[in-house]
Amino acid sequence: MEKNVKNRIILLTGHGKGKTSSALGMVLRAVGHQMQISVIQFVKKSRDTGEARALALLPGVEHVICGNGFVTQQENNERLGQHCQAATDGLRIAKSRIADPAVQMVVLDEICAALNHHLLEEREVIDLLTSADNGKIIILTGRHAPQALIDCADTVSFIESAKHGYEHGIEAQPGVEF
Repeated sequence: MEKNVKNRIILLTGHGKGKTSSALGMVLRAVGHQMQISVIQFVKKSRDTGEARALALLPGVEHVICGNGFVTQQENNERLGQHCQAATDGLRIAKSRIADPAVQMVVLDEICAALNHHLLEEREVIDLLTSADNGKIIILTGRHAPQALIDCADTVSFIESAKHGYEHGIEAQPGVEF
């Protein structure tokens, strides 16, 4: 990694479908450049998805799932504590990968969800992003990105939904939603 290359912080947010898919498209490009990549998924917990299967096939890609499923308003204190612990574990892994000079790209998938549900402290995430060595590519995803992440990122894409099959009774489908 060149010492004078600026970090890239890319934020994919909004209500539309395709934030994780866009991040994984960049992972695919990075694999084509023989980069070392770490994909850390917050909140999500399923290990049997198309993306997990595909990532396992790609050379130089580490895939870590650090979640207990999506957080709901009805979570009890014990369950919320489990979500917080999983997110904290994910952030610890993210710090390690961002500090590792061998890892060139780090994807923090659904980090915005972890922040929105107060599973992580915003200041911790911003400190992590601003402390990265030069040349690191960090991709953040999730709905409702806090303004601090928008301000920190050099590239921000808002992915909006004009129409979604869910609205018309189409159930989640392998290869499209998972």
